[in-house]
Amino acid sequence: MVGQMLDGRYRVDARIATGGMATVYRALDTRLDRVLAVKVMHPSLAADRSFVQRFILEAKSVAGLAHPNVVGVYDQGTDGPHVFLAMEYVPGCTLRDVLNDRGALQPRAALDILEPVLAALGAAHRAGFVHRDMKPENVLIGDDGRVKVADFGLVRAVNTHTTASTGTVLGSVSYLAPEQIERGAVDPRVDVYACGVMLYEMLTGAKPHAGEHAAHVLYQHLHEDVEPPSAVVPGLPEQLDDLVATAAARNRDARPADAVELLSAVRAARGELTDADLDAVPPQAVAEERIGSEDRTAVVMPAPAGTPGQERLNVTSVLQTPAAGPADTTAAPPSGPPAAPGAPGQPGRAKPRIGLLALLAAVLVLGVGTGVWYINSGQFTKVPFVLGKTEAEARSMLSGEDLDTDVKEDFSDTVKAGLVLRTDPEGGSRIRQGDSVTLVLSKGPEMVEIPELYAVPLDEAKDKLRDAGLKPGVTQEAFSEELPVGRVISTKPADGEKIKAGRAVEMVVSRGAPIEVPDVVGDDQSDAAEELREEGLTVEVAPETVYSEEDAGTVAETSPEPGAELGEGDKVTLTISKGPELLEVPDVVDMNVDDAEQALEDAGFSVDVNQIFFGDTVWRQSPDGGDDAPRGSEITLWVR
Repeated sequence: MVGQMLDGRYRVDARIATGGMATVYRALDTRLDRVLAVKVMHPSLAADRSFVQRFILEAKSVAGLAHPNVVGVYDQGTDGPHVFLAMEYVPGCTLRDVLNDRGALQPRAALDILEPVLAALGAAHRAGFVHRDMKPENVLIGDDGRVKVADFGLVRAVNTHTTASTGTVLGSVSYLAPEQIERGAVDPRVDVYACGVMLYEMLTGAKPHAGEHAAHVLYQHLHEDVEPPSAVVPGLPEQLDDLVATAAARNRDARPADAVELLSAVRAARGELTDADLDAVPPQAVAEERIGSEDRTAVVMPAPAGTPGQERLNVTSVLQTPAAGPADTTAAPPSGPPAAPGAPGQPGRAKPRIGLLALLAAVLVLGVGTGVWYINSGQFTKVPFVLGKTEAEARSMLSGEDLDTDVKEDFSDTVKAGLVLRTDPEGGSRIRQGDSVTLVLSKGPEMVEIPELYAVPLDEAKDKLRDAGLKPGVTQEAFSEELPVGRVISTKPADGEKIKAGRAVEMVVSRGAPIEVPDVVGDDQSDAAEELREEGLTVEVAPETVYSEEDAGTVAETSPEPGAELGEGDKVTLTISKGPELLEVPDVVDMNVDDAEQALEDAGFSVDVNQIFFGDTVWRQSPDGGDDAPRGSEITLWVR
């Protein structure tokens, strides 16, 4: 694909990665002149029409999931045999790369990565999506420190070698929830379980379940609890053990309902940890690695705040020291007798000057270092996490960090009135001491009064609801003796009630006074139609005529039937008669009376028997055999 142009727009420049369902390339959008990632489905999958349809449907849905920690989907298209997605390009690495390089992470780094992941999943869960394949490979860490989750919505339609079954269970084996394995059941809690496993892996440097074969790992998911991380990394706080135990509980009812609840728990646990707890270096972490002539120490640590609402990380901080060889202790002493101390040109004279210079250099370095520290770190602090706190509690925490406070209010459907809804800057952001942090306190859900809509025309009523911050809901119709057609009779909830902004309001709209369908059966077609129109009804004539007792050309039946109630303008269908159906009367004279009755009934007639003398033989009938008579008419028999 490298060098090709997709859809006449996307120039494929380089291959990034290959997976079970697609290959990802770096490409240039030649129309907008921007770099992006293009995911091209494997030809074997692109040949499956149902798979492609699901792929496109999911892509359209996920494209509407706008969140700063979700890899954006820009476009979807087909170019010959290639079905592709154009997505946001995130230069950097994956969490798997970080774990491979670093082993275990400090708790602060692990939580700094987990929080934006949960924020992304929370947005997806509230929008009705389940990721199903959360794993470190799908957590991208950009060069600018932003954390993003990839492959939203696509895993539902994919069955690759990373899945745990042949068609119903999707997801990498190490991160599958027990209910996925047993029943293929999927809800937001399967993503919560995977995040619990990822947190364990970040804290310990290893997966909680391991085995030579996938079956061994699946068995452990079903029958063994995830052990506390502190069993592998002694000294980890119990709050982190509790987070892992809750998120990765085998019983899904014991887990948080979705990523939003888990994110709240993570932030609450972080608030209880000290800096020493958060910055403890686990023994499994890779402390240093020699690269050429440099010593590099790579750590994952918080970075300065970026765009509001976006979680950022500084992926690596590289400390370099020049390589130096060992001191040379094999040099020969100088020839000749030793010079007297203090003699010109002798080493003994230089020592006092070197010592003084070293002292001055140390003082200078210390002063410069202190100044650099103050400029870069000493005058800064971090905004504490105060979400869900009362105003007094939040002010106290901010004051403890030498920060001023401004207060605003905003509506919220999820946060109780009076508690902190959000802060600006966000919790964890780097901020200069003495600066101000804006607390946005929840006013609770915004309540809107339903406007007076009685007798208002339907279109005008819908506009009034929208102007009030509400949505027009289901509209039903009912008869009204008082209101003309199209006017609002009532609403549910009722006028004047207060409900949350954005909710739908049902309306009952008048059909006008009921009109009873007149009985026009047997009337001439034109007369019947005129009578119905005078009642305010519309008329339609059925294309086919029918046999009936009514005369030909008159109305045989109406739909709805006479007496039914309709609204003004409703339709009545007339079925026109072509007269009674005439049948030939069988000749039953000289037949046994029972046989005669049966023959006439089978032919479509009813029978009346007159017994004149004792006997059972028909000697006369009326009408006579061979005559025509209407279907269902009565044939009289005389028996003797």
